[in-house]
This record gives sequence, C-alpha cells and structure tokens, in this order.
Amino acid sequence: MLALSNTSRRAFLGAGTVVGGATVALATGGLAEALAAPTTKNAACGPVADAVTVGPGDPRYVELTTRGDNGRFIGSPDSVHVVHSTEQIARVVQQAVAENKRVAIRSGGHCFEGLVDDPAVKVLIDVSEMKGISYDRGRRAFCVEVGATLGQIYRTLYFDWGVTLPGGLCPPIGAGGHIVGGGYGPLGRKYGLTIDYLYAVEVVVVTRSGKVRSVIATREADDPNRDLWWAHTGGGGGNFGVATRYWFRAPDATGSDPTQLLPKPPGSLLKTHIEWPWRELDQESFSRLVRNHARFYERNSNVGNAYESMWSQLFLNHNSVLDGLFVESQIDNGLPNARQLIDRYISELNEGVGFAPSVTHSTGPWLKVTLSPTYDHGIYTRSKSKGAMIRKPWTDRQIGVMYKHLNNEGYYYGQYYVASYGGKINDADPGDTAYHARGSIMRTWMSTYWADKADDEAQFKWVRDFYQELFADTGGMPLPGDRYEGTSINYADVDVRDPKWNTTGKPWMYIYYGENYKRLQQVKKRWDPTNFFRHQLSIPLPD
Repeated sequence: MLALSNTSRRAFLGAGTVVGGATVALATGGLAEALAAPTTKNAACGPVADAVTVGPGDPRYVELTTRGDNGRFIGSPDSVHVVHSTEQIARVVQQAVAENKRVAIRSGGHCFEGLVDDPAVKVLIDVSEMKGISYDRGRRAFCVEVGATLGQIYRTLYFDWGVTLPGGLCPPIGAGGHIVGGGYGPLGRKYGLTIDYLYAVEVVVVTRSGKVRSVIATREADDPNRDLWWAHTGGGGGNFGVATRYWFRAPDATGSDPTQLLPKPPGSLLKTHIEWPWRELDQESFSRLVRNHARFYERNSNVGNAYESMWSQLFLNHNSVLDGLFVESQIDNGLPNARQLIDRYISELNEGVGFAPSVTHSTGPWLKVTLSPTYDHGIYTRSKSKGAMIRKPWTDRQIGVMYKHLNNEGYYYGQYYVASYGGKINDADPGDTAYHARGSIMRTWMSTYWADKADDEAQFKWVRDFYQELFADTGGMPLPGDRYEGTSINYADVDVRDPKWNTTGKPWMYIYYGENYKRLQQVKKRWDPTNFFRHQLSIPLPD
C-alpha cells in the first residue's frame, strides 16, 4: 500500500477430468459452454506442464520466500510451487492434502501480517506467473488470472478495450488478494468497488473426503454455487480455497461489445498536492484542518455528488517524518469545472487554519498517472498497520488523540492516512457483497515503518496505543455501528484477536465483516468443511 517517502486461452477441462489423481469438476452456474482463456506458455517450448517446485537448497528459494512486503515475516516452507494453471494448483493442493501439510497462497505479496509467511505453512503456492488477461466471449466478461498485478490489469484493459476496473492505487499489488478483499481505489467514488464488477470466480477447493476440485461460481441468481461467488466479494483470501481466475462485467452491462462492459476511465487527471508545514501548525490549526477534511467528505459522499470524480488522500505524518501534513488529490480533468472544484476544495480545507498551504497542480494522461510509482519505504521494511472505516467526522477528543500521538517524543516513521470514500461505493446494501462497509465517508490506515528488529516493541507500542486510544469509546476498535464500519481484511491486523487490544466483547470477525461474518461461516462450512485453508485471520467454521 502506502508508506511515506514519495518515489517513485487454454480450453477448460470438462467436468470430471482427472488431474493428478484429483477430480477437477468445473461448475459453470448454468453456463454449459467451454470457453477460451489464455494459455500459459514458455516462449520456446509451449505450455508449461507442471508447477515449478523449489526447495530450500535451490537459490530461487530465498527469492520466493522473501517476496512478502513486510520484512517482519519470512516463511520457511518445505517447498514453494510456482504455478501456471488451475490444473497445476489442483495437483499441488492434492499432494498437500495427502501429506497433511498446511498450504498458503501468494499473489502480490503485500499482506500486512504473517498470514502467508507463517512457520506452520509447509507448502507455498506462488501464483505470480498466472497473469493472463483476456476477454471471454461466452461469458461476456473479462478474465483475469490471480497473479496479474493491478498495473498489468489497468494497462491491458485500457490499451486493448479502453476500459478499466476501479481498483487500488499501487500498480504492484496482486489481483489475488486485493479483489477478494474488496478492491478499493481512486475511481471508487464514481464507479464503486472492484467486487461490484465481479461476475465469476474459479476456486480450487477441498471436499470433506479430501478430493480436490475446481469450481466456477457466478453471480447468476440460479447458480447453485452463488454463495461461493458471494464470499469472494470481500470475504478475504485463504478462506475457502485457492482463487485462480476472476471474471468481470458491470452488473448493468448489455450486449457483447467488450468496450461497453466495464467503466471507462477519465482521459486525463488533474492532480493537486497541498501541504501544511508542521512548523506552522499548532494544535488549534491542526484540529481545524482535520475537522474541515472530515466535514467536507460528510457533505460530499452521497451518490452523484459534484465531487464524485475526485479522490483524495490526507497524510497525517508524525512530525519527525516529513516537513508537513499534506493532501494529494486527483479529479477527472475532462470536467469543465475541474479546476474550480479543486480550488473550492482547497478553500474549504483551509478555512480557519490561519495560513495558506503550498499548492502544486499537474495534469497527465490517466494511465500514465495511474501507473506512475506510488510510495516506497526504502530500508524501512518492517511495519505494523491498522485500518478503520469512518462513517462520521471524528470527535474533538479523537482529533486531540491524533495530535498527541503525531507529536510525541521519539522517531516514528509513522502516519495516519485518510482516503476519501462514499459515492457509488455506498450505493449498495451491506449484504449485497461480503464486503459490508457501504456507509462510510473515509477509509483510514494507520501505520509505522522501521528497519531494525530491535525497535519492534517501541514501534508496536506507538501504533497500538494510538489506535486503541483513538477508538477507546468502542473497545479499542472501530466497532461497526453508527460511527464506524470496522475495517478491511486487506488491512490485516492480528491484534483484533487479542483481548488486550480488542475489548469490544464482539467476535473478532465482526470487526472485519459486520453481520456478514455469520453467512461467511456457512460458506466456509460448505466449501471448506475440514478447514484445510486457514490462517490467523481466516473465517472459522461455525460452532
């Protein structure tokens, strides 16, 4: 995600086909036609027949086990399997079932916690070579393999068909975990979440008898596997099986012209950087700025509002990190009043702050801007993060907590990051998708980064104390209710399971999924009845 320094077709198997001793049955949700998809090939030798298996004695092992984004976690599996197809995944999983070995799946490697790099994981499936992107004429939907990165998806969809998905900000993020966690990004206020466009998903699952099969589940009302589709609209990764491919089509799309089946991005973007130096800010001016920002989005987060094409990020940095607090915004530059809207936004943010911020504007083609480097934390590879969905502006007490923790003694490569939310995202009911947060105005993320393991406890203390005090009125967590909507599983935080930090009295799953967690448990019971796929924050089987 974000840190602080700116830098930067293969034919489907028929139902009942046997793969490596495993029955691979493809349920098509009432669609009987076998459809074309990309073939994974070695340029000289044709299709790759088997997964590439790498063990500890292979020099590639270190590369494959250190791809995770958080340096606090490095796994030591017995083997890593670089896979290229659903069939290969099925073979690997079947072998792991036979040997009773814990499995984990890695796509982009950006999990904030050690859910993949857990010492209990003995078989790591790396899907990063599964990056095909194609148009499936039979389903009238775009097929994306789970190893494709967001940058690859944006580039291919746009260059080939002139469309896009409203996915995340960072190009290197893998589709696998990002989408099953909800898929939030800069175009969300106008177009919704990525999962709002998910038509189908293919998943390798393990039956109660230990047989491995792959299933395609769609959003069609008569699909007997629709519950599995629903669980992948925000129910988190590593819960039900191995997702291998996603299909996308707008729910209201008609016809078969692929250029009309997904949203079209802006032609260009107007970007604005607004900065307030810490040296000019006292508690009163800081409070005014933070309050103005929240109230702006409280007024401008309804569907169809004038600012639906604008997205912004407020960076509240620890005073020892950067010279100031800043906002980065982007808006559709094709709007005739784009500049006027931004000027009004700046004016409303700065009202009563007491001094003028520095402001820089730039424009650029949508794709070029979108694929530009985002943020890199350099040598500060260790991190701890926490998220929250905010429904209403913060109280004066909470703003005071922010000021306190952003100005306490000690060096902390930390921040409280606030992104705009609402608009089209909230034009859905919480139960329509497994991702339930459909009433917030801001999506926040608190994080700290550091380099030395010796600093772990001090850094943990800063972010934990900050977070718990911020949400002290609701048990140290953003408990779903009238003020908050919990947090996103893509902001994984194992502290939610620790009664020292979570005193809400609610099941920890409630923080991530609201009332949807009960339904997710039933999906888990049907599709992963032996709890084969599990990790520290996986959906547990119902009692």
